[in-house]
Amino acid sequence: MADKLRWISDELQNLRDQGLYNTIRTISSPQGAWLDVDGKRVLNFCSNNYLGLANDPRLRDAAKRAVDEFGAGPAAVRTIAGNLTLHRELEARLAKFKGAEATIAFQSGFASNLGTIAALVGKEDVIFSDELNHASIIDGARLSGAKIVRYAHNDANALASAIKNESGYRRALIISDGVFSMDGDIAPLPDLVTVAEQHDIMLMMDDAHGEGVLGRGGRGIVDHFGMHGRVDVEIGTLSKAFGVVGGYVAGKKEIVEWLNQRGRPFLFSSATTAADTAACLAAVDILEQSTELVDRLWDNARYFKSEMRRLGFDTGKSETPITPIMFGDEALTRNFSKKLFENDVFAMGITYPTVPKGKARIRVMISAAHSRTDLDRGIRMFAKVGRELGVIGS
Repeated sequence: MADKLRWISDELQNLRDQGLYNTIRTISSPQGAWLDVDGKRVLNFCSNNYLGLANDPRLRDAAKRAVDEFGAGPAAVRTIAGNLTLHRELEARLAKFKGAEATIAFQSGFASNLGTIAALVGKEDVIFSDELNHASIIDGARLSGAKIVRYAHNDANALASAIKNESGYRRALIISDGVFSMDGDIAPLPDLVTVAEQHDIMLMMDDAHGEGVLGRGGRGIVDHFGMHGRVDVEIGTLSKAFGVVGGYVAGKKEIVEWLNQRGRPFLFSSATTAADTAACLAAVDILEQSTELVDRLWDNARYFKSEMRRLGFDTGKSETPITPIMFGDEALTRNFSKKLFENDVFAMGITYPTVPKGKARIRVMISAAHSRTDLDRGIRMFAKVGRELGVIGS
């Protein structure tokens, strides 16, 4: 190997030696409660498929029809020749669904954060960011060039203090996840709104894990807390509860119009496909018609959590269907995940650098697609492995 690449080989070996090397498994089936993973049929406790829509026949049919009408690929960015009627229809429907003035669709939730943050603030500005915000917020903040001030997790008083300690900036932006993806806890949105309004600062919420989960029929964290019109920017994803791919920004009309002009992923990356966009529209249809899937998701989550706690597992501080099973030790976490897979349960360990050292966990993602039988089997296997490894008592 060339000397210029030797460092990569050494770093990869270091990851293996520390038990931090991430083995990426391969799936050969549609998403659902059960998956074919590395040639094995396993119970799926990993996917963000909250409502079970990723393989819903209504979404598949919509995607097929869109391919027949619009073709396979967009072949351009939206500002040149890739702006389909479907894109505009989706944006209008999402604005109505969210109760927002307007929306703009991006290629992913990650791209939505990158494009939005850089369009709203720059080198003369400051960002107040929750210390546990998602990597896409961290990267977007860094790319913007603005000064980044981290405040204590979910602490509006710490945020207010941080704001008072800053001066001389042109513009400011407060950013927080709505639901934190590793712990499943919810941001104190009313308190954040109060601080933002007191200081006349823009407020941006990343609702990737709140869409389809919180609020009336899954309308998200703003609806959950009744804060309509008081949050400037909401970031949404279409790759989790909606079951497809893509992201969007909902909020004030002026901000959405500005992102149409200066959102770099919107301007310089090809549009999402017609098939993806049509499937997203079908998902909006389903969520507008009934709360059945959202209700089932929460019923499943409450049952699974209560049973796991009864067995003696630590489920952290989750308030949502995201259920972290806390172990702390990285090696134990990876071994537990490996033994679960041997028992036909697919639940990946989450370790450093995704979470801080000493905070390793298996994050179970509950879905409306799970039956009570599925959940009971998963609980039994957690109990079996937990006893074998001495995590819980007999």
